[in-house]
Amino acid sequence: MGELLTVAHLSKSFATSGGLPWRRQRIAAVKDVSLSIERGRTLGLVGESGSGKSTLGRCILGLAKPDEGQIRFDGIEVQGLSGKRLKDFRRRVQPVFQDPYGSLDPRWPVGKSVREALDCFGIGTGLDRDRRVRDLFARVGLDPALMGRLPSHLSGGQRQRIGIAAALASEPELIIADEPVSALDMSVQAQILNLFLDLQQDLGVASIFITHDLGVVQHVSDTVAVMLRGAIVETGETDRVMTRPLHSYTKSLLAAVPRSR
Repeated sequence: MGELLTVAHLSKSFATSGGLPWRRQRIAAVKDVSLSIERGRTLGLVGESGSGKSTLGRCILGLAKPDEGQIRFDGIEVQGLSGKRLKDFRRRVQPVFQDPYGSLDPRWPVGKSVREALDCFGIGTGLDRDRRVRDLFARVGLDPALMGRLPSHLSGGQRQRIGIAAALASEPELIIADEPVSALDMSVQAQILNLFLDLQQDLGVASIFITHDLGVVQHVSDTVAVMLRGAIVETGETDRVMTRPLHSYTKSLLAAVPRSR
């Protein structure tokens, strides 16, 4: 299929806050990370809270500036993009955030939130955009009659589906989903995970699925990268990592996955 995204030797640190300026330190959140993802494939990025996986996702999205390293998308160096090229990158790479309520404007009807990307990137005519929004609602399993509702009038699962629809609006090639099911009930989690699988199969969208749960990774991912204290300690095809883990940390994560009897 060919590589869509390549990250090489990426590092990102943050300065500690408070105290005297000369006593402040820099905390490494991401340490010399390299990974790649092919078109149409899903990479599961897994690790405990504070392991650096969300920071890595934000760097790829351009929401945080790395200290060192390189990010290439479709062969183009991402750092330093501006103007039309930056706008094109943002159209082609879209996020789905953990909190489906916090990522939606509470004052906007949810149909407007889904349409925002179409307006921003000038995709189609006004009628085309209206039709596209209705189609997106149907694709993520929502009744288009909900388009006029405010986020507060919808369930958590419905709001997350809205977030996914909004991410799909610009027809991206890569979605970076940061803990998109961790705030949902177990039954709703399964529905959203199945939706991601269906979308990958139907649309061929590549995904980076950030999670702390290897059980989730097993369900949705083709490959896995395991992060510990800012570094990737193991990578591989999902089946291999789940059945023959090499690193002790991966083994401990697997030991925490509930097993059916």
